[in-house]
Amino acid sequence: MSSTTDPITIKKYANRRLYNTGTSTYVTLEDLAAMVKKGEDFHVVDAKSGDDITHQVLTQIIFEQENKGQNLLPITFLRQLIRFYGDSVQSFVPKYLELSMAALTRDQDKMRSSMGGFGAAAPFQSVVEEQMRTNVAIMERAFRMFTAFPGQTEGAAAGAEPAAPAPREEKSAAELDDLRREMAEMRDRLDRMATPAKG
Repeated sequence: MSSTTDPITIKKYANRRLYNTGTSTYVTLEDLAAMVKKGEDFHVVDAKSGDDITHQVLTQIIFEQENKGQNLLPITFLRQLIRFYGDSVQSFVPKYLELSMAALTRDQDKMRSSMGGFGAAAPFQSVVEEQMRTNVAIMERAFRMFTAFPGQTEGAAAGAEPAAPAPREEKSAAELDDLRREMAEMRDRLDRMATPAKG
């Protein structure tokens, strides 16, 4: 565990070598992956320009892991992710993925601790799959909130009288309440699944 709250600076040189300024040693992408798994915070800077290139290096680590056959990213997910580039909801995607991964990590730890030692790999997988299906449904509803509601643009294009803003705001608030309720229900369902059966 890192002894300071400040992230470690990793310098990347033109020869593609990575230098850990915290330990004064050269490191590899494998070393950086190990640091991530241990929870050590770092940022990577280009040694010449000083630009922060942490995002690119972390993406490269994922690429290397995927090349080793550890395929965490399904093809359907990758294709959908590519479609989001340049889409009107692109700015919404990073925050959604960040929140989803945080929820998955929290629930995964909870379920593993309660199911550990019982050979429950299959039930654990089914729980995760159900959660992912629910997440996708919630994501699709959330995306619709950030785009035009069905039928509104057609009416405007035909010269119809524009709708008053109040109903749209009420509809957005109602859908947001529905999303919050669905997420609360999903949390309750996961909590029940993570509790070992008695008797």
